[in-house]
Amino acid sequence: MLGPARRRAWMAVLARTPRAELETALGAALDGEAMPAFEWLRAPQTGLAMVRGRIGRTGNAFNLGEATVTRATLRLRPHNGDCATVGVACHLGRDKRRVELAALTDALLQQPERHARLHARLIEPLAARLAEQRAAQRNETASTKVEFFTMVRGAA
Repeated sequence: MLGPARRRAWMAVLARTPRAELETALGAALDGEAMPAFEWLRAPQTGLAMVRGRIGRTGNAFNLGEATVTRATLRLRPHNGDCATVGVACHLGRDKRRVELAALTDALLQQPERHARLHARLIEPLAARLAEQRAAQRNETASTKVEFFTMVRGAA
């Protein structure tokens, strides 16, 4: 069963993957199969979204600023009696091709006959690479950490 939590997880991976890497990985995961035909329900659109922050990560929310966002929705054309699958994507930035690839991948991952193969060949390797990048960034950031302490003057 493909539940919302699993879809949310693969959508997060797709949202963080650069276009060139996503295009290469999707082509390899399809294993020579042609990109499926689709129709746009909402062609890629670029707009602005308000980014909100919190004071101290737990305090009151405030508007930090606006970010450029591109979104798209497509539907795979059914073949062999399959039902049409809808894929969506929303990314920071203006890369319409990246959004198209992510929406197409989302739709393909929802098809039970393709899900296991695409998840193993596409999502898992991309997720592992993203985890490695986050770990490297954490290690680099940790090396610059400075610990401050207060000395009490005149203590007996």
